[in-house]
Amino acid sequence: MSAGAPEQAAAAADPLAGRRILVGISGSIAAVKLPLLVSALVQRGAQVRCVLTPSAARLVSAEALACLSRQPCHLDADQWSHRAPRPLHVELAEWAELVVVAPLSATSLGRWLHGLGDTLLASTLLACEAPVLVAPAMNSAMWSSPGVRANWQQLQGWPRVLPMPPEAGLLACDRRGDGRMADPELLLLALESLALWGWRRDWQGLTLLVSSGPTREALDPARCLTNPSTGRMGVLLAQAARLRGARVELVHGPLQVPPAWLEGLSCRAVTTAAEMEGALGEAQPRADAIAMAAAVADHRRSAPLPHKLAKQELETELARGWQPVPDILRGLVQQRPQGQAILGFAAHSGDVLAQARAKWVAKGCQLLFANPIDQPGAGFAASHNRGWLLGPQPDQVNELPPASKLALAHRLLSALRLELRPPGDAPAAEAGRPLSPRAAADP
Repeated sequence: MSAGAPEQAAAAADPLAGRRILVGISGSIAAVKLPLLVSALVQRGAQVRCVLTPSAARLVSAEALACLSRQPCHLDADQWSHRAPRPLHVELAEWAELVVVAPLSATSLGRWLHGLGDTLLASTLLACEAPVLVAPAMNSAMWSSPGVRANWQQLQGWPRVLPMPPEAGLLACDRRGDGRMADPELLLLALESLALWGWRRDWQGLTLLVSSGPTREALDPARCLTNPSTGRMGVLLAQAARLRGARVELVHGPLQVPPAWLEGLSCRAVTTAAEMEGALGEAQPRADAIAMAAAVADHRRSAPLPHKLAKQELETELARGWQPVPDILRGLVQQRPQGQAILGFAAHSGDVLAQARAKWVAKGCQLLFANPIDQPGAGFAASHNRGWLLGPQPDQVNELPPASKLALAHRLLSALRLELRPPGDAPAAEAGRPLSPRAAADP
């Protein structure tokens, strides 16, 4: 095995592979979306078992879920049997490493919150000690009713529960409003985050401002100066922070990520560096911390041409009319309020670390993450990345080995969170720990 093979194997390891995941489905029309999540989990290598409430069984086929999960789908009628040596709800609760309840109906929410175990899903949740991801879905009037709101508010304070509030949109009842279940693609991302980080919400009460994606500077109506950034790293930073309790504002250029990954974030789309600079400057006073993951174009035209250039004109026009873009990161550092922490990003080729050291000194931010863009499996458009985290002290450098960009996002958020910790505010030692790697291999 080559010297880099262990690192590559670690980077390729899927945090969901081998995990025992219980999917609880209750009575909402959003139940029809759950086969997509079950199928995606199985394709990622997870072991999946499903539980249907009686109402959900009228909306989605138990046979389909059994085929997709390669496991029996459990119904209320299966809870007690003289052929089973143990109660099914206890067996399922002890088997699961992660639980997702989606959609969570108003009825199932009330049962769980008030300790009623009159269905297989309800009694399984009462017996369960694993982290639980919950995604409500219901009519907007039901969601806004005082009883449901009080139950939801109380549930969010429970340990081991990761809440995924519903989104606004067109509902199955033809109303527009809050109540649409979080997209299955976002639930998959949240489950991966649970496996990596656990349920601890150490960013609760804090606001993180994130920039992401490329900027585009027009030459003419048909051409522009830009770069290959997809915005994946910045968006995953934003979602990881949101899952850890932060309020997140995302300022982004043109993105190439699943639209579901933007759910739950306060987003502002921009195109040019000037637009990004203005949006970040306006949002900076509200932020406790900033992560500048955007790949901003270095130059822009003093005045983009109003007409498309002919090919023979390109050589002349490309050589003139450009000016440097202001250093947005440096500007944010210079005007940051007291106590605000800033994480910068640097993408380089060649001797990345030497260039990053000079950039960290020049920018003045507390932390700077530098990564190579000339190595396979890292940099722009890659699902994984690697690099070095510089700061907060001079000559303090930590090498971050190859990892998924979501895993890397959690590492960077933990480092940035330390820069915000008040004196004597030590993080909880146990709460929210990621799942043990050993657990993935358990039968």
